[in-house]
Amino acid sequence: MRIGLIGCGALAQYMLEHEDNYRYDIVSVFVRDAKKYETLAKKYDLQLYTDLDEFLQSNIDLVVELAGVPAAREHGVEVAKKKDLLIISIGAFADEAFAKEMEEAAHANGHRIYLPSGAIGGLDTVQNARDTGQLEEVMISTRKPAASLDEPDITEPKVVFDGVAKDAIELFPKNVNISIALSLAGLGIHQTRVRLVADPHVTTNEHEITVKGPFGSGTFQLSNAPLPTNPKSSFITAMSVIGTLERLDRTIQIGS
Repeated sequence: MRIGLIGCGALAQYMLEHEDNYRYDIVSVFVRDAKKYETLAKKYDLQLYTDLDEFLQSNIDLVVELAGVPAAREHGVEVAKKKDLLIISIGAFADEAFAKEMEEAAHANGHRIYLPSGAIGGLDTVQNARDTGQLEEVMISTRKPAASLDEPDITEPKVVFDGVAKDAIELFPKNVNISIALSLAGLGIHQTRVRLVADPHVTTNEHEITVKGPFGSGTFQLSNAPLPTNPKSSFITAMSVIGTLERLDRTIQIGS
Protein backbone atom coordinates (compact mmCIF):
# COMPACT_ATOMS: atom_id res chain seq x y z
CA MET A 1 0.00 0.00 0.00
CA ARG A 2 1.44 3.34 -1.09
CA ILE A 3 0.91 6.00 1.54
CA GLY A 4 0.97 9.80 1.45
CA LEU A 5 1.44 11.65 4.73
CA ILE A 6 0.15 15.05 5.75
CA GLY A 7 2.74 16.27 8.23
CA CYS A 8 6.23 15.04 8.98
CA GLY A 9 6.59 15.32 12.76
CA ALA A 10 7.49 12.70 15.36
CA LEU A 11 4.74 10.20 14.46
CA ALA A 12 5.52 10.45 10.75
CA GLN A 13 9.22 9.97 11.37
CA TYR A 14 8.53 6.94 13.57
CA MET A 15 6.50 5.41 10.75
CA LEU A 16 9.29 6.12 8.27
CA GLU A 17 11.92 4.64 10.55
CA HIS A 18 9.98 1.39 10.93
CA GLU A 19 8.26 1.03 7.54
CA ASP A 20 10.52 -1.86 6.48
CA ASN A 21 8.81 -3.95 9.19
CA TYR A 22 5.32 -3.43 7.78
CA ARG A 23 3.32 -3.55 4.56
CA TYR A 24 2.89 0.16 3.91
CA ASP A 25 5.22 2.22 1.73
CA ILE A 26 5.40 5.96 2.38
CA VAL A 27 6.18 7.70 -0.91
CA SER A 28 4.74 11.23 -0.65
CA VAL A 29 4.58 13.85 2.12
CA PHE A 30 2.62 17.10 2.16
CA VAL A 31 4.25 19.81 4.31
CA ARG A 32 4.24 23.60 4.59
CA ASP A 33 8.02 23.96 4.36
CA ALA A 34 9.66 21.43 2.02
CA LYS A 35 13.14 22.77 2.65
CA LYS A 36 12.90 21.80 6.31
CA TYR A 37 12.55 18.13 5.38
CA GLU A 38 14.94 17.79 2.44
CA THR A 39 17.41 15.63 4.40
CA LEU A 40 14.61 13.34 5.57
CA ALA A 41 13.22 13.08 2.05
CA LYS A 42 16.60 12.02 0.72
CA LYS A 43 17.10 9.47 3.49
CA TYR A 44 13.74 7.76 2.89
CA ASP A 45 13.35 8.44 -0.85
CA LEU A 46 10.30 10.66 -0.40
CA GLN A 47 8.65 13.16 -2.69
CA LEU A 48 7.80 16.36 -0.82
CA TYR A 49 4.82 18.52 -1.78
CA THR A 50 3.61 21.93 -0.68
CA ASP A 51 0.66 21.97 -3.09
CA LEU A 52 -2.25 19.79 -1.95
CA ASP A 53 -3.59 19.05 -5.44
CA GLU A 54 -0.19 17.88 -6.66
CA PHE A 55 0.17 15.74 -3.53
CA LEU A 56 -3.21 14.09 -4.10
CA GLN A 57 -2.34 13.41 -7.75
CA SER A 58 0.80 11.52 -6.76
CA ASN A 59 0.87 7.73 -6.88
CA ILE A 60 -0.70 7.01 -3.47
CA ASP A 61 -3.52 4.73 -2.39
CA LEU A 62 -4.32 6.35 0.94
CA VAL A 63 -3.55 9.56 2.86
CA VAL A 64 -2.56 9.55 6.55
CA GLU A 65 -3.03 12.84 8.43
CA LEU A 66 -0.49 13.39 11.23
CA ALA A 67 -0.35 17.19 11.35
CA GLY A 68 -2.84 18.21 14.04
CA VAL A 69 -6.44 19.37 14.30
CA PRO A 70 -6.04 22.62 12.30
CA ALA A 71 -4.50 20.74 9.37
CA ALA A 72 -7.21 18.07 9.52
CA ARG A 73 -9.90 20.72 9.36
CA GLU A 74 -8.16 22.68 6.61
CA HIS A 75 -7.46 19.78 4.25
CA GLY A 76 -9.71 16.91 5.31
CA VAL A 77 -12.71 17.53 3.07
CA GLU A 78 -10.63 18.05 -0.07
CA VAL A 79 -8.63 14.88 0.63
CA ALA A 80 -11.79 12.83 1.29
CA LYS A 81 -13.09 13.79 -2.15
CA LYS A 82 -10.07 12.22 -3.86
CA LYS A 83 -8.53 9.58 -1.58
CA ASP A 84 -9.22 7.22 1.30
CA LEU A 85 -8.06 8.98 4.45
CA LEU A 86 -6.81 8.01 7.89
CA ILE A 87 -7.06 10.84 10.43
CA ILE A 88 -5.19 10.78 13.74
CA SER A 89 -6.34 14.27 14.82
CA ILE A 90 -9.80 13.07 15.77
CA GLY A 91 -10.40 16.23 17.80
CA ALA A 92 -11.35 17.87 14.50
CA PHE A 93 -14.58 15.88 14.64
CA ALA A 94 -15.70 17.83 17.72
CA ASP A 95 -16.97 20.27 15.09
CA GLU A 96 -20.19 18.52 14.10
CA ALA A 97 -20.56 20.48 10.86
CA PHE A 98 -17.05 19.43 9.83
CA ALA A 99 -17.77 15.80 10.70
CA LYS A 100 -20.90 15.84 8.55
CA GLU A 101 -19.10 17.50 5.64
CA MET A 102 -16.31 14.92 5.83
CA GLU A 103 -18.75 12.03 5.78
CA GLU A 104 -20.70 13.47 2.85
CA ALA A 105 -17.53 14.18 0.84
CA ALA A 106 -16.18 10.66 1.30
CA HIS A 107 -19.54 8.98 0.61
CA ALA A 108 -20.21 11.00 -2.54
CA ASN A 109 -16.83 10.04 -3.99
CA GLY A 110 -16.68 6.40 -2.90
CA HIS A 111 -13.94 6.85 -0.32
CA ARG A 112 -13.47 5.78 3.29
CA ILE A 113 -12.34 7.64 6.39
CA TYR A 114 -10.45 5.68 9.03
CA LEU A 115 -10.22 6.94 12.62
CA PRO A 116 -7.74 4.86 14.64
CA SER A 117 -8.23 4.42 18.37
CA GLY A 118 -5.17 6.55 19.14
CA ALA A 119 -4.15 6.59 22.79
CA ILE A 120 -7.06 4.51 24.15
CA GLY A 121 -8.66 1.09 23.74
CA GLY A 122 -11.98 -0.68 24.22
CA LEU A 123 -13.72 1.12 21.37
CA ASP A 124 -14.96 -2.15 19.87
CA THR A 125 -17.08 -2.84 22.97
CA VAL A 126 -18.34 0.74 23.05
CA GLN A 127 -19.40 0.58 19.39
CA ASN A 128 -21.02 -2.83 19.75
CA ALA A 129 -23.11 -1.59 22.69
CA ARG A 130 -24.10 1.58 20.83
CA ASP A 131 -24.98 -0.15 17.56
CA THR A 132 -27.28 -2.59 19.36
CA GLY A 133 -28.96 0.08 21.47
CA GLN A 134 -27.44 -1.16 24.70
CA LEU A 135 -25.18 1.77 25.63
CA GLU A 136 -26.41 3.99 28.44
CA GLU A 137 -23.32 5.59 29.97
CA VAL A 138 -19.75 6.30 28.87
CA MET A 139 -17.07 8.07 30.88
CA ILE A 140 -13.35 8.59 30.52
CA SER A 141 -11.13 9.68 33.39
CA THR A 142 -7.67 10.87 32.35
CA ARG A 143 -4.81 11.49 34.77
CA LYS A 144 -1.81 13.43 33.46
CA PRO A 145 1.42 14.84 34.90
CA ALA A 146 0.56 18.15 36.58
CA ALA A 147 3.06 20.16 34.55
CA SER A 148 1.47 19.04 31.27
CA LEU A 149 -1.80 20.64 32.41
CA ASP A 150 -0.17 23.90 33.54
CA GLU A 151 -0.36 22.93 37.21
CA PRO A 152 3.36 22.62 38.05
CA ASP A 153 3.11 23.77 41.68
CA ILE A 154 0.42 21.49 43.07
CA THR A 155 1.38 18.76 45.56
CA GLU A 156 -1.81 16.67 45.39
CA PRO A 157 -3.98 15.50 42.49
CA LYS A 158 -6.39 18.18 41.24
CA VAL A 159 -9.50 17.77 39.09
CA VAL A 160 -9.17 20.43 36.38
CA PHE A 161 -12.25 19.41 34.40
CA ASP A 162 -15.39 17.36 35.00
CA GLY A 163 -18.08 17.62 32.35
CA VAL A 164 -18.93 16.50 28.80
CA ALA A 165 -16.59 15.96 25.88
CA LYS A 166 -17.91 18.94 23.91
CA ASP A 167 -16.74 21.34 26.62
CA ALA A 168 -13.55 19.41 27.35
CA ILE A 169 -12.19 19.69 23.82
CA GLU A 170 -12.86 23.44 23.79
CA LEU A 171 -11.07 24.05 27.11
CA PHE A 172 -8.25 21.50 26.70
CA PRO A 173 -7.84 20.98 22.94
CA LYS A 174 -4.35 19.47 23.26
CA ASN A 175 -5.18 17.08 26.09
CA VAL A 176 -8.54 15.39 25.44
CA ASN A 177 -8.39 14.42 21.75
CA ILE A 178 -9.12 10.86 22.85
CA SER A 179 -12.46 11.86 24.35
CA ILE A 180 -13.67 12.68 20.84
CA ALA A 181 -12.70 9.20 19.62
CA LEU A 182 -14.69 7.76 22.50
CA SER A 183 -17.61 10.08 21.73
CA LEU A 184 -17.71 9.05 18.08
CA ALA A 185 -17.67 5.38 19.06
CA GLY A 186 -20.35 5.87 21.70
CA LEU A 187 -22.93 8.44 22.80
CA GLY A 188 -21.58 11.57 21.13
CA ILE A 189 -19.83 14.68 22.42
CA HIS A 190 -22.83 15.93 24.39
CA GLN A 191 -23.31 12.79 26.49
CA THR A 192 -19.78 11.41 26.94
CA ARG A 193 -18.48 12.32 30.40
CA VAL A 194 -14.86 13.47 30.76
CA ARG A 195 -12.84 13.87 33.93
CA LEU A 196 -9.34 15.34 33.69
CA VAL A 197 -6.95 15.18 36.64
CA ALA A 198 -3.60 16.91 37.04
CA ASP A 199 -1.42 14.66 39.19
CA PRO A 200 2.08 15.58 40.42
CA HIS A 201 2.79 11.93 41.25
CA VAL A 202 2.44 10.39 37.78
CA THR A 203 4.86 10.47 34.86
CA THR A 204 2.64 8.83 32.21
CA ASN A 205 -0.83 9.53 30.86
CA GLU A 206 -3.36 7.23 32.52
CA HIS A 207 -6.83 6.63 31.11
CA GLU A 208 -9.81 4.74 32.53
CA ILE A 209 -12.88 4.19 30.35
CA THR A 210 -16.13 3.04 31.93
CA VAL A 211 -19.16 1.84 29.94
CA LYS A 212 -22.54 0.72 31.26
CA GLY A 213 -25.79 -0.61 29.86
CA PRO A 214 -28.25 -3.54 30.05
CA PHE A 215 -25.42 -5.80 28.83
CA GLY A 216 -23.49 -5.10 32.04
CA SER A 217 -20.48 -2.85 32.48
CA GLY A 218 -16.84 -2.65 31.55
CA THR A 219 -13.72 -0.77 32.56
CA PHE A 220 -10.61 -0.35 30.42
CA GLN A 221 -7.39 1.06 31.85
CA LEU A 222 -4.26 2.18 30.03
CA SER A 223 -1.03 3.77 31.13
CA ASN A 224 0.66 5.26 28.08
CA ALA A 225 4.41 5.49 27.70
CA PRO A 226 5.68 8.32 25.48
CA LEU A 227 7.08 7.82 22.01
CA PRO A 228 10.86 7.34 22.43
CA THR A 229 11.61 10.18 20.02
CA ASN A 230 9.01 12.64 21.35
CA PRO A 231 7.64 12.72 24.93
CA LYS A 232 4.58 14.69 23.75
CA SER A 233 3.30 11.73 21.71
CA SER A 234 2.03 8.42 23.07
CA PHE A 235 3.71 5.25 21.86
CA ILE A 236 0.31 3.56 21.60
CA THR A 237 -0.86 6.28 19.17
CA ALA A 238 1.85 5.32 16.70
CA MET A 239 0.89 1.67 17.19
CA SER A 240 -2.76 2.43 16.46
CA VAL A 241 -1.96 4.13 13.16
CA ILE A 242 0.35 1.37 11.96
CA GLY A 243 -1.98 -1.36 13.24
CA THR A 244 -4.93 0.16 11.39
CA LEU A 245 -2.94 0.23 8.15
CA GLU A 246 -1.82 -3.37 8.64
CA ARG A 247 -5.42 -4.59 9.01
CA LEU A 248 -7.05 -2.72 6.12
CA ASP A 249 -6.84 -5.47 3.52
CA ARG A 250 -6.95 -8.57 5.74
CA THR A 251 -9.47 -11.20 4.73
CA ILE A 252 -10.30 -11.96 8.36
CA GLN A 253 -11.14 -8.89 10.46
CA ILE A 254 -11.10 -9.29 14.26
CA GLY A 255 -13.15 -7.05 16.53
CA SER A 256 -14.45 -4.84 13.73
